[in-house]
Order: sequence, then structure tokens, then C-alpha cells
Amino acid sequence: MNELRATVRVQLHAGFTLDDAAAQVPYFSRLGISHVYASPILMARPGSSHGYDTLDYGRVNPELGGRDALCRLVMRLREYAMGLIVDIVPNHMAVGGTGNRWWEDLLAWGRPSQYAHYFDVDWDAFAPWLHGRILAPFLDRPYGTALRDGVLRLVYEAETGMFFIHHHDHRFPVCPRHYAALLDSAGAPHALCDALRELAPLRGAPLRGACMTDAPALSRLAQWGKTPDGRAAIARVMEQHDTGTACGRSGLHDLLVRQAYRLAWWRTTPDLINWRRFFDITGLAALSVEHDDVFDAVHGHIVALYADGLIDGVRVDHVDGLTQPRSYCRRLRQRLMAVQHLRPAMAPQSLSIHVEKILHDREHLPASWQVDGTTGYDFMDQVSAVLHDPAGTAPLDGLWRDHAIEDPTFATTQRNARVQVLNDVFAAELSRLRTHLGHIAQCNIDTRDYSMGRIGMVLQALLVEFHSYRTYFSDDGSGGHQADHIVLRGAAREARRHLLPSCHEMLDWIVDTLGQAGLRDGSIRVAQQQFEHLTAPLAAKAVEDTSFYRYGRLLSRNEVGSDPGRISLSCAQFHKDNLHRYKAYPATLLATATHDHKRGEDARMRLAVLSEVAPHWRDLVNRWIIGNAHLRQRRMIPDRADEMILYQSMLGAWPLEPWPDAEARQVFHDRIVAWQIKALREAKRHTNWIDPDAEYERGCREFVGRLLDPHVSGAFIAEMDAIVARIAPAAAVNSITQVMLRLTLPGVPDLYQGTELWDFSLVDPDNRRPVDFTLRQTLMQHDTSLRRQAAQWRTGGVKMHLIQRLLAFRARYPLMFSKGTYEPVKVSGPAEQHVIAFLRREGGNVLLVVVVRCVWGLVPSPHDLSLDAPTLGQTYLSLPVSGNGEWCSILHENRTYPQDARLSLSFLQEGIPVECLVQAQDGFS
Repeated sequence: MNELRATVRVQLHAGFTLDDAAAQVPYFSRLGISHVYASPILMARPGSSHGYDTLDYGRVNPELGGRDALCRLVMRLREYAMGLIVDIVPNHMAVGGTGNRWWEDLLAWGRPSQYAHYFDVDWDAFAPWLHGRILAPFLDRPYGTALRDGVLRLVYEAETGMFFIHHHDHRFPVCPRHYAALLDSAGAPHALCDALRELAPLRGAPLRGACMTDAPALSRLAQWGKTPDGRAAIARVMEQHDTGTACGRSGLHDLLVRQAYRLAWWRTTPDLINWRRFFDITGLAALSVEHDDVFDAVHGHIVALYADGLIDGVRVDHVDGLTQPRSYCRRLRQRLMAVQHLRPAMAPQSLSIHVEKILHDREHLPASWQVDGTTGYDFMDQVSAVLHDPAGTAPLDGLWRDHAIEDPTFATTQRNARVQVLNDVFAAELSRLRTHLGHIAQCNIDTRDYSMGRIGMVLQALLVEFHSYRTYFSDDGSGGHQADHIVLRGAAREARRHLLPSCHEMLDWIVDTLGQAGLRDGSIRVAQQQFEHLTAPLAAKAVEDTSFYRYGRLLSRNEVGSDPGRISLSCAQFHKDNLHRYKAYPATLLATATHDHKRGEDARMRLAVLSEVAPHWRDLVNRWIIGNAHLRQRRMIPDRADEMILYQSMLGAWPLEPWPDAEARQVFHDRIVAWQIKALREAKRHTNWIDPDAEYERGCREFVGRLLDPHVSGAFIAEMDAIVARIAPAAAVNSITQVMLRLTLPGVPDLYQGTELWDFSLVDPDNRRPVDFTLRQTLMQHDTSLRRQAAQWRTGGVKMHLIQRLLAFRARYPLMFSKGTYEPVKVSGPAEQHVIAFLRREGGNVLLVVVVRCVWGLVPSPHDLSLDAPTLGQTYLSLPVSGNGEWCSILHENRTYPQDARLSLSFLQEGIPVECLVQAQDGFS
């Protein structure tokens, strides 16, 4: 069985099941993949397209085929000596709607529920009328209106004998202890009502499908409810709570006010919610997996699947959303390792654990977490940045400043977005933290005069300047917190600049309070947890889901895990980052595309070329802004910033060849419009998800329609065709370089489904469209040389060819990549800034990788991507002489180079300008 060598991400749902994935295993194997890396497989909300809305952690999703289909997939994988990694979602699960028995038990019983501590509920909320109750903000209109409109209904479930309040697709349980009062007034038997009065929350682990309370009493109710007297009595209960009458509305309201939850309009959520969500999604409630029993309930089935040999590793979703990430990761490894001896002989004894984590600039994953690395956002940023030209910074800055007066820099864009999102989206969370800090302040004579209002003002200033995802002060036993202190104090320094001097002492107190380490219990620890649970969603929503859609200097840098304020990365720093990864996390994942990326990996590489042709792009955009002004028919719609972002998004997704017909053009139009609506709403400048501005959105949609109408905008379309054709060869070389680096640098390459061919996708759901595996299998059958693939590079087959070649080499020499050294190679000569070179060495085997960057000025050929660059022949690599003989090309058959301490790069002019050379003890050829 192979160790983890290369993964392919597959997105599972009802339209692409576990059996569909099994059918592609032979193709994945031929491509060179060692492990399928699947989206969540446990039971999710019906119809889920992604699986992150888990309803039941105890079984494989039947929509994906259930456990039987999982067994078939694994059996197929084992036939090809492959493994399976699954995405797990310990941070949150789906609530609202129906089907979550933990959540429904919590709603039914409130604090006494055995699941009360599964969810992070503030039972002593800042709103007095919420004390001891849970806000349920799922109504589509205000509560009173919902009652009058009859969209709240009391429903009796005959099979279980339970009562629920229904609201469209939502159901809210009535506390079973209230059944006696309901039925007594309707003439139910006294003995039955007495039994119902004694009902109490279920204790111990319930069987799947069991009701949320004492089963015998409800069984009696269900049986009696099927008798003529029972049906008549229940009908009277329904009549007494029928919202079609004033008495019925009063009766239903009286019943609702006695429940442990308070139904509310969804618009009240930002201000009033008293339980932790996933980011700002009310349909996903956060879980408290820091408790051992909650951890076991969430992970028990995953651990069993590992013990049964049905999975070989896990990818942990949004690890920073957990209260104690370090403790969680260590416990997860411990639990999985404890059952490793139970795995069948045909299953490997290895285990991989990767975490989805956004690393801030110069932030590193702590070794104490005991994971194998991240899912690759950090690498995605590094490899993209090193392929951008810093020379483009000034002209692109100028272009953006000329047309986006509001937020000329990313720093101001981000700051303004943080203020808006903090107040509009996370007001309740901010108020809760402010209140808690206020209570702490009252306990000390030196801080008792700190008012709630000023604490809130200072806290907001600190949060606005806090750019990392979070600190880890509240994590048990996490050791030193030097990095946490640096981040927290750095944010305080920036916040101080925006606060009055009279607030500086209070700022210092807040920072000192939040930065205390080693606390076991107490209110300070709670404050730390609240702060750490606020900074992560604030970063995600204000930066990735707001600022990235507002700031349009260069969209290829607006990617998850990246800093749009930094266009490029030097080769020297790139080598340092690779060396750190080699030493600290050699098995981390290397990704260039994910299910969450903002645009496809090859769209980014095309846009990266704009950093090299920035003056030309500036002139072109200025001409379009003037020339397309007449296409606006509704005031200034879109505004200049949105228009500039639109042009870049079109450029990134524009087809390599002209549209073959009107239908293809319409498909492109629809993709752009869908992206545009999402982008505009995420930006929250003119419209948003909560209060869409129909006029602005319609005007933007009409503008796109006219831009893409050849009868109206023929000149624009021709110019877009022309600029895409001009930069496409350089973009393709960028993409090939990106592939080469991902497959040879320290780490485990991850392939996102379908991106073995060109990927010009937009943000989800565009990047989750069905993959044409038949096309890919057909192209793979054409086993041609790299030179022939280069001659038809527009098909994308050249990318697949390189992936297949390099992964085959990794399979032949796995230790070179899992254990081999990483040694930057010195490049000297006139083209040195265009070359990245390094060695991987293991035992007596040596791999030399040479790629090019920023190649626009080297004039890549539109015919075969070869470079017309005489300077390459005058540029040299300084190499150690090992005595292992000549260099053999991995990419080109029968191509060798002499072993020379000073190797000319003239060979990069011989076709596609990338090369992998090997000196192997086994005589590789």
C-alpha cells in the first residue's frame, strides 16, 4: 500500500456519489494519485451539494450511497493500492429545518437537555428576556406577523406522539412536559396526562430514531391518538391553536412563550443571537467539541471507519473555529491511533491529519498540534505571489486609485470592511464580549469605572486592527504564546492610533486580560474564548467575503490565504518558505485550487500576467471605461470599481478560443452574471444578501449583457479576444510552472477535481460544476510526447501530461519527496530573475527542477510555448558535481545533459521552458 503521495479532491453529492467516485478510480490511478480526498461523507441536510451541513455524525450519508457504497469505493481503491482521506466537520452542524435530533432535544428541553452543552449557548444573554432561552431566528417575517398570517402551525406527529410548531420547512418541538396541559383541556384520559406530566429529558445515548424523551409515555400517547377518542381530542387541540382565529393565535402564542426557545424573525439574528454559529450562517450551529463526550459523539463513527480500514486519514474543516484547536488535534490523533491495531491487514497502518487553516503572513502551524500540515492555502499564496512581477505594482496602484476613490489601498478597504461587518453582522457577539469584559472590570477597584460604552469602543478598535484569524490563549497546555502576544500587541499598536489618549489605559487592560496564559477556569478564560471565536469569523467575512470583492487592483491576489496588498514574493523568500515547509511539515498539502477558491488556478495565472503588462492593461481599461460608458442605462451602474473588477473577472474566465456559437456565449454570460451577483452582494457596497438593491443588480446585469452582445459591443469583444490571445502563452507558462512547483516542492500535491486541464472557473458554485471525466480519459489515451502536447497546448492536455509524468516519477522515487532535502540552486546571468531552480536529494538520487517566471518579456511562442530568449543561454545554474553521471530528463524522452558545475539554461529554449532532470542510482531513463 502506498504512503500519502498525491491526492485528488472530489466533491460528493447526490449527483456524484461514492459509486461515481469509485468509477473514476482507474483514471485517478493512471494519473498518479495515491489517495482520493473526499468532501464530507456523513449524513448532511437532504439535497446538500457540499456536505458541510451535517445532521447526523453517526452514519454515512444515504444520498451518497451509504456505508455499502463507501465499502465499494474503498474496495476499488485497494485494488489500485490507493487510499481515502475524508473531510470532517467538527466545528458545526446543520440546525433549523428538520432532522437534527441533538438540536431538537435542546429546543425541547432547554438547559436540562443532555445536549445543552453540545452547543455553545449563552444562557445568561445580554437581553434579559432571553435568559435561560435560545433565540430561534428562523422566521421569514416578524413573529407577530407570522402568527397573524398563519405560517406558524401546531402539528401532531402521529407516529411518535409528539407535537411540533411548523414554519415552512422548519419544525420546532413543543416541550413534552407541556403535552399534559394541551391534552387535559381536550379531554384526554387522566392517567395518560399524569404520565406525560412526569416526562423528563432523555439521559444517556439514545438509539437512532428514538424520541427526545421517555419513550413509554409517548408510545401510550401515540397509541391512544389512533383511537377515535384520541383523534377527536387531538383535533380539538389543533382547533384551540389554529391561527385562523384570534383565540387560536392567543393559544399558540401562550404555548410558544412557555418554550425554551424564542421564535424570531431572521433579521434579528445579528443583534440578538445568543448561540455561536459558523461565521454568520444561522443554519449552522457551532459545536463544543472541547468536551470529551461531545468529541466522542462527533467523532465516534469516523474513528470506527478508520478502525475498519475504510478511511486512511482526515482533513479537519475550519480548525480555528474550535475552542481549543491544539487540544482537539492531539485528542483526534490519540483517538485514531488507539484503534490502529484493529485495522484489517489490507489497510495501511499510516494516518494523515491535515487541518484547514489560514496562516497570516509569517505565521506558522504549531508543531505541538501533532498534525501533518495544512490543506495548502499557504502554499497557494506563495506559489502565486512568486509568479507575479513587482514592477506592476505602481501602475496597477495608479489605475485603481484613479477609479476607486473610496478605498485606494487594501489596508483601508480591509479596515472599513471590518468596521461594517463587526457592527452589521457580529453585533451580538461584540455586545456579549463587551458585556463580559465589563463584568470583569467591575470586580477590580482599578477598573470598576470602565464603562460598557467605552469598553465597546476600545474593543472595536482592537478587533478592526486584528488581522490574524485568532490567538490561542484559551487552549489548554498550548505552551508558549510568543506569537499570540506579538499579534495581539501589534493590533493594539494600530488601534492606539485611532483612539483618544484617555482610552489607551483601557486598551492596555483589555490586551493584558485577553493575553493571560495558563488560566484553568474563570471569567477571563471565557472572555478569551469569546474573543477568539469572534476574530476568526470576522476575518473570514470582512476580508475574504467582503474586501476581496471590493478591492480590485489585481484579482489574482484576492485569494483565500493571500494578502491582496502584496502583489509579489521574491525568489529568495519563496525558497525560505519552502525550506521551512521541508523542515517543519514535509507532508503538508500543496494546493492551487480548492472548493473555496475565488477563481480557478489558471484564471489566476492569466491575471498574474497583468503584473507584467500593467501599463498596457491600464491604457486598455481606461479606454473601455470611456468607450463602454454608453452601455449604462441606469445612472452610474456599475460604478467604476465594480466595472474594473468585472473586466478582470471576464479576462480570467474568457475562453482561449472564440465562442463556437451563441449557446456557448450564453453559457459564459450566465456564469459571469451569477458570479457578479455574488460578488456585488459580498462586497456590500451597493447591495447585499440581506437587503438586495434590485435596481443596481439589474443595471449591472444589463451592462454585462450589452458587453457580451456582439451586435452592441463587437469592438470590446474583439479587444478582449486580442488581449487574451496575447497574454495566453505567458499565462500557460505560468500555469505549467505552478504545476511543476506543486508536484516537486516539499509537501504532498493536491489536485482539485478536474483541474488537470485548464481551470478558468469563477467562485463557487462555478468551481463545483460537474467534471467531464470522459473528456479527460479520452485525452489521457492519446499518449503523446510533451513536444506534441505543447503544439496543442490550448486543449490543456499539456498540463495533464506533466501531472502524469511527474506523479509517475514520485511513485518511482517516493523517498526523494517524503525525505529528500530541499536545496535552492544559485542562478546567475541576465535572465536570473526569471528562473527558479532547486535540488531534491535523497541517498544517491538527485532531482533538479528548473522553471521560469514572469516570462512575458521572454516572448513565449503562441505555437508551442517555447521562448525566444537568447539571454537564457547566457544564464547559468551553479550545481554541485556528484559523480552520478549525466542528467536525464523526466519530461522529455532520450534527452540528457552533461554533469557540469555551471550548466547553461539554453535547454529551456527547447520547447516548453520547464525541466526536471534526475541523476539516479538505478540508471533512470
